[in-house]
Amino acid sequence: MALTYTAIATVTVGSGGAADIQFTSIPGTYTDLLVKVSARSTDANWQGMYMRLNGATTNYTSRYLDGTGSSVGSGTITTTGLYVSTIGGTNTTSSTFTNTEIYIPNYASSNNKSSSADGSAENNATAAYLNLIANLWSNTAAITSITLYSAAGNIAQYSTATLYGIKNS
Repeated sequence: MALTYTAIATVTVGSGGAADIQFTSIPGTYTDLLVKVSARSTDANWQGMYMRLNGATTNYTSRYLDGTGSSVGSGTITTTGLYVSTIGGTNTTSSTFTNTEIYIPNYASSNNKSSSADGSAENNATAAYLNLIANLWSNTAAITSITLYSAAGNIAQYSTATLYGIKNS
């Protein structure tokens, strides 16, 4: 069975950065969603990038594995959004963006919503991040909006995100 990917929307952050990247009015006509992100933070340090669904700020759980170039880690995060990646800030190599892919299966079903994310935050220094993340939003509502944001600072100019709808055809 072939999968068909359809670009629903692309957002490119303009001058000065933006508090978040939003996809709204997501149609329920696909089986799965995929978000591809290339982002930096305007904060000086490495930051977590998070995702909110339908504007909700509760019932999120993230389990992660990460590597930094010199150490590894794992853990659980329960906060006001799903953890999807680590993004570089102004103290990291300029013009280098973190690449992240977020997969959301069965987004329109009446079940709790799971997702997975993997990110690669590069840097021309000893520190860099690789993330693998499993997420759960304990809510049965169909996903109609997605908001991506940095834990500190804004999302930097030239950051981009594209939302794809996936259908079995």
